Amino acid sequence: MSGYTPHTDADITSMLGFLGLSSLDELFDVVPAALRLAGGLDLPVGVPEPDVFAHMQDLAAANRPCGRDLVCFAGAGAYDHEVPPVTRALASRSEFVTSYTPYQPEVAQGVLQAVFEFQTLVARLSGLAVSNASLYDGAASLVEAVNLAYGATGRQDVWVSHGVNPTWRDVLMTFAAGTGHRVHDVPLAGGSTDWAATAFNGADDPPGAVVVAYPNYLGCLEDLGEARALCDRTGALLVVAFDPICAGILRSPGDWGADVVVGEGQALGMPLSFGGPYLGLFACTMDHVRRLPGRLVGETVDAEGRRAYVTTLRAREQDIRREKATSNVCTNQTLMAVTAAIQLGWLGTTGMAEVALRSARGARYCRDGLLGVAGVESLTTAPVLREFALQLPVDAEMVVERLADEGFLAGVALDPSYARGRTDGLLVAVTERRTRAEIDAFVSTFEKAVR
Repeated sequence: MSGYTPHTDADITSMLGFLGLSSLDELFDVVPAALRLAGGLDLPVGVPEPDVFAHMQDLAAANRPCGRDLVCFAGAGAYDHEVPPVTRALASRSEFVTSYTPYQPEVAQGVLQAVFEFQTLVARLSGLAVSNASLYDGAASLVEAVNLAYGATGRQDVWVSHGVNPTWRDVLMTFAAGTGHRVHDVPLAGGSTDWAATAFNGADDPPGAVVVAYPNYLGCLEDLGEARALCDRTGALLVVAFDPICAGILRSPGDWGADVVVGEGQALGMPLSFGGPYLGLFACTMDHVRRLPGRLVGETVDAEGRRAYVTTLRAREQDIRREKATSNVCTNQTLMAVTAAIQLGWLGTTGMAEVALRSARGARYCRDGLLGVAGVESLTTAPVLREFALQLPVDAEMVVERLADEGFLAGVALDPSYARGRTDGLLVAVTERRTRAEIDAFVSTFEKAVR
């Protein structure tokens, strides 16, 4: 046990004496009795390692991975995009996979340069001046954007469009429960944000941040000009949750006047992987670079005048004055960021536009086919790009289950708040991987499933 328990009996006795306690049971008296395990854990007897592997293989065999067994038409923040062999091969090189946090830049120039390139590419995609070295995922990036806005404005009210991914909003609400932020949900109308429905009339507390997705959770394109005008009237920062693939053909959030841009980078070379590891994108204007969360890699020259890379702006509040910090994030997703940089470098400007256009054209073709099915209607009137919401004549979860049996991951059943209070809303996504034959087969099978 000494190899697993670092505290000796003498250590424990000393600790309890310092606290004025007589036993470990007394130490944990604050834990309600209903939450304690009576008699300890009922664990099975240990089994040989080969038996454990056999059991795990049996469990894994129950999975139906997308691609071979299931043709994926699901999205809602995670997408079945093509990951070319070059991305997989380069990102899996030992130089990247085994690298550790580059505290010593003199021995980590390759990783630092790769992260610098990632930052440059994200800055170009977002249309803003500076990007960080990544965060854990899109939801984490949204929370950090609200942190930044609070640090910049001192305001705890946050207006969030209902078109922002609901899981991201859940994470933000969890965060706000501990910080005192007041999160206000702004409703949708026709699939896009109804900013006229906001309560601000000059007498209410103005927001520190206004958050909108582009495109939003239902796949609809938002008029960011309205959100920018609202921020100009209230003095709030405009936070845009963007889709990096759609950015290949859309006007950049920075061009719309966004102060902060966040996003999920999974679509940039990462497989679905049952939900992770993913990649948080974060960019902002140069005005807020001192509040940028996480890590930032900068370019400089060494003592001999040669180009070199270092982490920069590190002597910040989260490192030395925690009481003034707006963030405690001091790390990043290096391997995922390098993967995204490889994917973006491989595709280039033309490739990114082609992926977005192929996805959009496939979505248009698929949407037209599904709307031709009796009883299927569009849930939105706003323009869409590569994802769209439908109202079905039957329960959406039931349709998803039926189509899974036929080899299709049909989409994501929508929360009733998106589907007029009903359970028949379905969110469908199309990527460049979907062929016309797959879409035709999906529509044909879908028609049978909704009868």
